[in-house]
Amino acid sequence: MAPGGGEGRAGGARRGRGSRSPSRPVTCCGRSRLGRAEPRSRPAPGPFPPSRPVLPRRSPWSVVRMEAGAEVEPLLPPRRWRVGRGLWRERDGAGSAGEDGAGADNDLHINQAIVFIEDAIQYRSINHRVDSKSLWLYRWYYSRTCQWILNLTITVILALAFIEEPSSLTVTSDVRYRLPSWNPPCGLTESMELLCFLVFMVDVSVKTYLIGWKEFWKNKWLMAYILTLIVSLADWIVSLSFFCKESVRIRRILRPFFLLQNSSMMKKTLKSINSTLPEMMSVFLLLAVHLALFTMFAMLLFVRTKDNQQDKEWVVYFRNLPDSLTSLLVLLTTANNPDVMMPAYSKNRAYSIFFILFTVLGNLFLMNLLTAIIYNQFRGYLLKSVQSSLFRRRLGIRAAFEVLSSLKETPASAQQSCVSGGALLQVLQKAEMDSHCKQAIMRSLKMCSCDQLSAAQFQKLFEELDKDAIKQHPPSPEYQSHFMQKMQFAFGHPYFGYLGNVIALANIISICVVLVMDADKQPSERDDFFLGAINCFFILYYLLEMLLKILAMGLKRYLSYPSNRFDGLLTVILLILEIATFAVYGFPHPGWRPEFMGLLSLWDMVRLVNMLIVFRFLRIIPNMKFMSLVVTTLLDLVKNLRAFAGILLVVFYAFAITGIMLFKGAVVSLGDTSAANSTHDNGTLQCGTYEQLEYWPNNFDDFAAALVTLWDVMVVNNWQVFLDAFSRYSSPWSKIYFVAWWLISSVIWVNLFVALLLENFIHKWDRRCQRESLSDIEYQRTVELMFRPVAMSVAPVSRRRY
Repeated sequence: MAPGGGEGRAGGARRGRGSRSPSRPVTCCGRSRLGRAEPRSRPAPGPFPPSRPVLPRRSPWSVVRMEAGAEVEPLLPPRRWRVGRGLWRERDGAGSAGEDGAGADNDLHINQAIVFIEDAIQYRSINHRVDSKSLWLYRWYYSRTCQWILNLTITVILALAFIEEPSSLTVTSDVRYRLPSWNPPCGLTESMELLCFLVFMVDVSVKTYLIGWKEFWKNKWLMAYILTLIVSLADWIVSLSFFCKESVRIRRILRPFFLLQNSSMMKKTLKSINSTLPEMMSVFLLLAVHLALFTMFAMLLFVRTKDNQQDKEWVVYFRNLPDSLTSLLVLLTTANNPDVMMPAYSKNRAYSIFFILFTVLGNLFLMNLLTAIIYNQFRGYLLKSVQSSLFRRRLGIRAAFEVLSSLKETPASAQQSCVSGGALLQVLQKAEMDSHCKQAIMRSLKMCSCDQLSAAQFQKLFEELDKDAIKQHPPSPEYQSHFMQKMQFAFGHPYFGYLGNVIALANIISICVVLVMDADKQPSERDDFFLGAINCFFILYYLLEMLLKILAMGLKRYLSYPSNRFDGLLTVILLILEIATFAVYGFPHPGWRPEFMGLLSLWDMVRLVNMLIVFRFLRIIPNMKFMSLVVTTLLDLVKNLRAFAGILLVVFYAFAITGIMLFKGAVVSLGDTSAANSTHDNGTLQCGTYEQLEYWPNNFDDFAAALVTLWDVMVVNNWQVFLDAFSRYSSPWSKIYFVAWWLISSVIWVNLFVALLLENFIHKWDRRCQRESLSDIEYQRTVELMFRPVAMSVAPVSRRRY
């Protein structure tokens, strides 16, 4: 059963989230608008006061289905948990809310409700201390200032890798031309590290205090946090003891953990990946068997013979078991296809069957099967994490209801727990939330006809948190003149925008024609008159188009559209560049080729203008439905895949630091060593090698170069060159490092990205095909909320207008 929902999947899938059941009257704290009391089930006996609904003793996160069509409500943890954190006060026999210090109790309950509402908004757990001092510390810790300081600290400690020894502060990473880099003196980066460690110590101390000591022993992330800090501080002390001359610094590899533990979504994603690994291991096992069998077949097929001219396949690719395994592993990624096949294929065309069969089984079947398994399994595990987040939101809202129903102003004669509208309004004014959501909840609260809210009404008010806001554009100006009305109709019509798209296309075509004509000409032979003239004409049209749209729509309505802001900004920049060009070089005329003046030459200015014009052509995308669907899918992924990008950053960082430890200084230029003698053949470099392709900038001599090298290997184009080069320059065991990186980055992470790309695209495509209007009903776009309709087993979330 989905958390917080009151319907089964079959019954509620066709009804909107904000709709009410027509057979269910709107009640005001247990009474209908007609004054008749709603039938309620008999409460079970228990130790709770009579003024509260009796909660059965179940699991702390149990859900109870009420009879007579009432909502499914998440329950609070047991009373012992609440007493220990100040959420519940033992009442006397009269059942009062506490006669001594009632005002202080009310303030405490208000503050507790504020924190619970903020927890619900951020999907945070309510399992923390809620006494007066802890609430102040809790809100201070999650304030924007503290979280900004913590995020800045994480950024600083990760960025230290660029300036630490070996420093990346050089123009090039090419070992042939790289100058000696500046390395900070001992103690500079170590002092910055110490400051970061102090911030992390405060962070983990506050977190541990807020959740309590018992909960701390259940939280593996916090224990790993403390262990990471201890190891990092010990390694920091060792560095100072050796005056920063030690070759290995363990704490560098541990730094990405600080980023990982600070993101709840990254933790969920990592947990989902960990849960998906068993299914992926089965395919990896099949790949390993496939690779091993074909390696044995290859060594049996391509053996050494008496004719050395016919043994090229054996000499280059299948000389021994490691070389054979590496050659077929690279062929699995098609990076060395068809090179690996050519020597044998030249000898006998029948050998091509072996390589084709290997590629079909491995690359087309098994690798794509791995993508399908990751897509299927990962989506299911992420859905579970989303359900957990939604349950946390429902639980936080119900916790706020419980503490507000304990206020002194709550009528004792109520048949069930109630919350006054004034108390809720007081909480909303102090709670940190999006202004649109706050205004919508307050508006719904004012529209409610009853002063006391039941649990169902209270929960329903906060459904506004699940709705996506849509902004209404300001109205167009109303002109009294008949002529101005016609102008407004003409230039505000969509066809006027289509005309602008046609003009932009004509501008692109004219630029392409000029570029093709001048492609082979020397700069001194070019005549920029034609290009300058057409640029001037089109920029004047863009300016006129912008002014006419502002006249028809009004400035506020014009700026309310992102596409108009995009067009207007580029038009203003183009106009400024054209004015600057005319001021420096004069107006276009035949033979317009003045000498270099100012910061940019005339050709540079014209090229800059043309690049902006080409960029402006993107305005046509929203007018093409299918292209718009593809682009919005990509933009949504860029905006919302922060968790996946963060995990990739963690993996990149750890592998880059490990690569520096293993291969720093391994690659040297040919003039410094004879390490690459195996690539020489009578003084010439062997084709396709690291040296012949001039891959010298790809090394692990500093952090920035290591990141670029890992990216090049991740793309897998020519990654066999890196396998061969580093096995020669360092050790044959270096292949394990690169194969591990290929598996984690190119196989696992890229397939995860493809899986979510497919899910997001199919999600939008189905909506486009099944819904008549996309403007009225929109789904949530974030990765976490992408699965909300499935998790809640109801129809898509409606949108709210402001």
